[in-house]
Amino acid sequence: MNPKFSIVITTFNRASLLQRALDSLLAQTCKNWEGWVVDDGSTDETRQVITTYLGKGYPLQYIFQENRGEARAKNRGVALSQGEYISFLDSDDEYEARHLESRQHILSENPDIALLHGGVRVVGDPFVPDLYNPGKKIHINECVVGSTFFFRRACVFSLGGFNPMPIGSDVDLFSRTQRAGFSILKTDLPTYIYHRTHLDSITHKFWENIKKE
Repeated sequence: MNPKFSIVITTFNRASLLQRALDSLLAQTCKNWEGWVVDDGSTDETRQVITTYLGKGYPLQYIFQENRGEARAKNRGVALSQGEYISFLDSDDEYEARHLESRQHILSENPDIALLHGGVRVVGDPFVPDLYNPGKKIHINECVVGSTFFFRRACVFSLGGFNPMPIGSDVDLFSRTQRAGFSILKTDLPTYIYHRTHLDSITHKFWENIKKE
């Protein structure tokens, strides 16, 4: 029987942070999941970190590919997944222990929903540059946070997954979901822990490069 959830974790040179993310997945009260770690060309000790989890009965799979960017790495994990719903965990973030259990409860009460999202607790600076106005900052709670997505499998496949772009591929996929007429539900239950204290995040590096131009 296929799992309820497929969790896709993409990572690039975050060996020092990855263990926290993986441990939070293993600590879930809901056990009906599989995990796909897609290593997007790491040159640090990421493979060694992952190896300590493999062969121990955990439902984790490890895939290495040449560096192709976050969107393509996510699409690789999505393509391999078998779950009824596909979700994500950034390698520098973590789940509260009841994250999957809470989403399973919401989805069981709303079986027609194609995309569930939202529910973030921010550690660090909660304000980020506005995607549409880089000179302005907005609170993360006003943003679409792709790592909180729980997509029904058929929905994300019909949309073709994430479009590769420097930043905002999650917002783009969300917009395409809306335009396609799929049902979307947002939750404010903050069980996804979003760490905003690391300077190597994709968002941080992108806006730093913008400011230099």
